[in-house]
Amino acid sequence: MPSFDIVSKTDLAEVDNALDGVRREIGTRFDFKGSKSTLERKDDAITIIADDEMKLRQVQELVRGYFVRRKLDHKALDFGESERASGNSVRQIVTVKQGIDRDLAKSVVKAVKDSKLKVQTAIQGDELRITGKSRDDLQAAIALVRGLDVDRPVQFVNFRD
Repeated sequence: MPSFDIVSKTDLAEVDNALDGVRREIGTRFDFKGSKSTLERKDDAITIIADDEMKLRQVQELVRGYFVRRKLDHKALDFGESERASGNSVRQIVTVKQGIDRDLAKSVVKAVKDSKLKVQTAIQGDELRITGKSRDDLQAAIALVRGLDVDRPVQFVNFRD
């Protein structure tokens, strides 16, 4: 039976490239001169350290802009609460979302079932598999999922006939 998988993955090498671009721009911009603004990535967490809230917002905008330039979806970023750090600086943890969580998977399955398409959905860990009897049904399911307002980027992979 024809099937495809719905996944949500962000290429961490491209994330590193975007963060390198942000670091270069911070180093060359006049308004960051003498600033101790830094970015670090460990696994799926990016730590932003800035002098104050204004510089933190500027770094956030730079990160979003460089994500778009590297053709990454900025919806994959989950900006946490800013907190005070040592030396009158501000720290913020930004999480790069990977995989489809349980709640999002359930909402996608519910939307597909409510659409009365002749397809079956299965939650497999952090991805969804949709199977159907015809390619047209699967393409309609792809169009339906693309039309949903999800809080993270989704990709359609493993399309099998």
